[in-house]
Amino acid sequence: MQSRINTFDDWVDYFHAWQKEIGFPTELVEGFKFEAKYGELPGEEILFGDYKGEKRWKRLLDVPDQRIRDALQHMIVYQGDTEFGSVEQQRTLAATAPSEYDLQSLVRVMREEMRHGWQMCHILVNHFGYSGKVEAQKQLERRSWKNTRLLGSFNVDVDTWLDFYTYTEFIDRDGKFQLKMLSHSAFAPLAASMGPMLKEEAFHLGTGHTGLKRILKAGIIPIDVIQRHFNKWIPTAFDLFGVDGSSSAEWAYVWGIKGRFDEDINPASPDRTTLNEYARTLYLQDISNHVNALNALLPADGPKLKIPDVKFNRAIGQYAQECYSLEGEPMNRADYPAYLAAALPTERDRTLLAGIFKTNDWIAPPSSHPNSEARRHA
Repeated sequence: MQSRINTFDDWVDYFHAWQKEIGFPTELVEGFKFEAKYGELPGEEILFGDYKGEKRWKRLLDVPDQRIRDALQHMIVYQGDTEFGSVEQQRTLAATAPSEYDLQSLVRVMREEMRHGWQMCHILVNHFGYSGKVEAQKQLERRSWKNTRLLGSFNVDVDTWLDFYTYTEFIDRDGKFQLKMLSHSAFAPLAASMGPMLKEEAFHLGTGHTGLKRILKAGIIPIDVIQRHFNKWIPTAFDLFGVDGSSSAEWAYVWGIKGRFDEDINPASPDRTTLNEYARTLYLQDISNHVNALNALLPADGPKLKIPDVKFNRAIGQYAQECYSLEGEPMNRADYPAYLAAALPTERDRTLLAGIFKTNDWIAPPSSHPNSEARRHA
């Protein structure tokens, strides 16, 4: 591919063209300054892996091995792609916002996701030479609705505001894990990018949790409909942690470019062959706490929301394309398509929600300003 980008200003022109091409209402972000932000790092030493104790690499030339450079670029490309993909998934929701509060929450989430993609491309263009410029350009050429985003989760449609709040609860919570793991990176520009991104990400996943709380408080959308949306998004969130026994995750750890979620507080030596499984387990614990908090809002004698078993409807890993129930029990392959169709949002659900969304009483008013309420549940 021939790169048309020579400087970051060239990439910015592509960014603005991308906003128009995907139909993003740019008037909603007028006055917002898109910029790269680099935070302070807690120290100059590499925290883990074979280079532990050495100084972090501030430039690509400091990186001691071409394989590490390639792995770094690959990781940055994938992270940036998720940011632009999520904006494409959510781009049509502004026209149906149930309140000004919800519209402003959506706008903030989308503009910060765009800034996160901007951040990754700033690193690609300024540190990775010609190949980085090519990859930064490609970030703005893939499309979620054409199924060309690099990870499957970011090619799934976010059809409604129930989708949006479920997505930001579970997919953005995975984002928190990915960003925290990268915050320990030996490559200083990448690690220094994560602090500002994590602060912004906290609002995104907090928005999802408080949004679901408000939906439950309103009591209009049936619990089984909400459950089917959980069944849609949680398995693909599990997929985002990668394959089991990943050699890529192992090498990323050995080379010091992606640590464990709790690297800064976990003194134990990791099993380097099960790093993805370890992160997925911590994520499951995290979302279990949040689903329990949601269930506390429901009547004691009524149905509760559940997390599907990690085997259900997986597209990546040892359970990919296998037939397991929501409870993790093996099923007959011939019966599975009908079971899966009933477990995920149905056409009847879509019709029901279309009627419910004609009024705005399906979601309770916010209890406080989004900055304070959302961050409490991050």
